[in-house]
Amino acid sequence: MCGITGYIDWNRGAFHAPDVIGKMTETLACRGPDADGVWRSGPIALGHRRLIVIDPTGGTQPMTRHYGERRWTITYNGELYNMEELQRDLAAHGHTFLTRSDTELVLLSYIQWGAACVLRLNGIFAFAIWDEREETLFLARDRLGVKPLFYTQRNGLFAFGSELKSILAHPEIPAEVDRDGLAELLLIGPARTPGQAVFAGIQELRPGCSMQVSRAHVDVSQYWALTSHPHEDSLDATAEKVRSLLQDAVTRQLVSDMPVVAFLSGGLDSSAVSAFAAAALREARMGPLHTYAIDFAHMEQYFEANAFQTGRDAPWAKKVSDYLGTVHHEVVFDTPELLVNLTRPLIARDLPGMADIDVSLYLFCKEVKNHATVALSGEAADEVFGGYPWFHRDDALNANTFPWSLQLQERVKLLSRDFLSVVNPDQYVADRYHEALAEVPRLAGEDAREARIREISYLSLTRFLPTLLERKDRMSMASGLEVRVPFCDHRLVEYVWNIPWRIKSFDGSAKAILRKAVAGVLEDDVVHRRKSPYPSTPNPAYLHGVRTMVDEIASDRASPLLALIDERALRALIARSHTKMEHRPWFGQIMATPQMFDYLIQIDSWLRKYRVSVKM
Repeated sequence: MCGITGYIDWNRGAFHAPDVIGKMTETLACRGPDADGVWRSGPIALGHRRLIVIDPTGGTQPMTRHYGERRWTITYNGELYNMEELQRDLAAHGHTFLTRSDTELVLLSYIQWGAACVLRLNGIFAFAIWDEREETLFLARDRLGVKPLFYTQRNGLFAFGSELKSILAHPEIPAEVDRDGLAELLLIGPARTPGQAVFAGIQELRPGCSMQVSRAHVDVSQYWALTSHPHEDSLDATAEKVRSLLQDAVTRQLVSDMPVVAFLSGGLDSSAVSAFAAAALREARMGPLHTYAIDFAHMEQYFEANAFQTGRDAPWAKKVSDYLGTVHHEVVFDTPELLVNLTRPLIARDLPGMADIDVSLYLFCKEVKNHATVALSGEAADEVFGGYPWFHRDDALNANTFPWSLQLQERVKLLSRDFLSVVNPDQYVADRYHEALAEVPRLAGEDAREARIREISYLSLTRFLPTLLERKDRMSMASGLEVRVPFCDHRLVEYVWNIPWRIKSFDGSAKAILRKAVAGVLEDDVVHRRKSPYPSTPNPAYLHGVRTMVDEIASDRASPLLALIDERALRALIARSHTKMEHRPWFGQIMATPQMFDYLIQIDSWLRKYRVSVKM
């Protein structure tokens, strides 16, 4: 797993400012701490930072290959899980291999099949390939968007990168935000509308898309999308198919020349991944699986169950580890660590994110990196199988908006008159919501409830999941750790997408079909454990810390945040937070008042550190 970047200067060429590509590449050092490389030819410069996972000696990038009299060069971030099949198919077409790396396989696949190569790739990836003879750049991103890819074009310049910071390192690309970017930040965030990158003029290549860049054109095309069709398997056959697909995905994702571990919360999703991984390692005689769990100090004292967090994870993680025979590690953080590192995730995301949830994940990944290079995680199961509360609660199902963001007016109360004079919050969010609904691949003949669940599933997979995948990618790669997500295997996603809700939730429980699929793999009480989200610290010291910080920002007349918020409304919220408040998340399941303070602190820090020019 790595970081990629590059640019094409059609007017002056890549040698006009030879130090630029080096600066762009260096911003991605955390993503690839093991090696770096740059390459220039004519109008283009490519950069790469490498995290070594497979073929330490043969996977150096950017990588160039000759075929006949033509030459292609790639910079690639990702991991393929069908290397053997791909190598066999390429060999049948006469290709020979100089390395064991998947980088070479991606490059040769493009040489052989052109843009259609992406249809043959099973993995997580973002890459760019330069065709020297045609002077074209081909870029692609994996189907679910596990790996990031941003780009911009202006005045004869095209630039791209794994992270926004690499693009902003180009001297001709300013850090600006316009009213649409502010609307994304203040009304949609920490989620983003697909393709939006908040910074003006910069976009994100959407999942399942590729693009061709030439002197005359920049063409984006979609090579993968969910399709709806009738599901014909019985309940038992469906469960068996889900189990087979998940087991195969986990086994494939264990390929690595470096140690592989698993994140284990004791919930259904991470426990299932850990179970299949532990079994595969035992069968291959590769030793026991190491599992890692996160917890917070003083949880016993401060934790209170609510509708979203029903219980502590730590005891369950230990129970599952004992059952599976893994070597278990518990990583515990205290509130001072979270507060000291409060804005560190901002530098990884380049945008405000998910508050203490980001901080703890960053610190967790940093600790895991001390012992391993690759980890498996249970992300995406709730989106794929319908595990979130909004799949089951009437208020969310009946809401005419994004179901994880039902408190829009609570946000609007905090916004400045200047912002509200140029953006209509209700209209902006409604437009983004209905744009998403217009994309849903409908299935003729579905009843109203099945059709609505299909909508919620699509929203969750295309609008909510990207936020979590971005969090996992940035926090892990900021630590030089590669995290793989078996539930994002596109074969599994495609199959489960068409399982009707009456089968997905056949016994009335969330993710019932997944529970049936892993019955016997885990202990029954773990299989039937009620969902609990990624933990957030309940320690009142965290609320006190972020409240103090945001109070100081509100008192700083030089704060750029003050132009975007209503100071009186913020101070009223600060005052109310001194009394016990109902847990009412404004985003997701656990982002409530403390996380709102944290989010505002991040916006203030983002505006300052990135020297963002605001243009409303």
